Amino acid sequence: MTSPSPVVGDWYRRQGGALFEVVAIDRDDATVEVQHFDGTLEEFDLESWEEQEFEEAQAPEDWSGSVDVDAEDEADNNEVSSGATWTDPLTSLDRSEASGYSEWPTPLDL
Repeated sequence: MTSPSPVVGDWYRRQGGALFEVVAIDRDDATVEVQHFDGTLEEFDLESWEEQEFEEAQAPEDWSGSVDVDAEDEADNNEVSSGATWTDPLTSLDRSEASGYSEWPTPLDL
């Protein structure tokens, strides 16, 4: 049995083994770089990839396995302040410091 062709972004597993994702394929060096769910990186040459018995797998539901993120940090990033309003970030530019932009009219000038 041969392994399916590696595709960047797809997940695979060794038969009865742990999940890993293909993160890079270097055709010039004939290598496949994978990242295991725990964050460990591993590299195979294309010839040994084909000899392995990998099988395609679904991506894990808990994507944070290889990412160093605390649950409370992620919760803070998802919160939206109810009093927050969007403003144009370009209105805070100091036009005198950017050459060539001072002649552009601002929305207030129109």
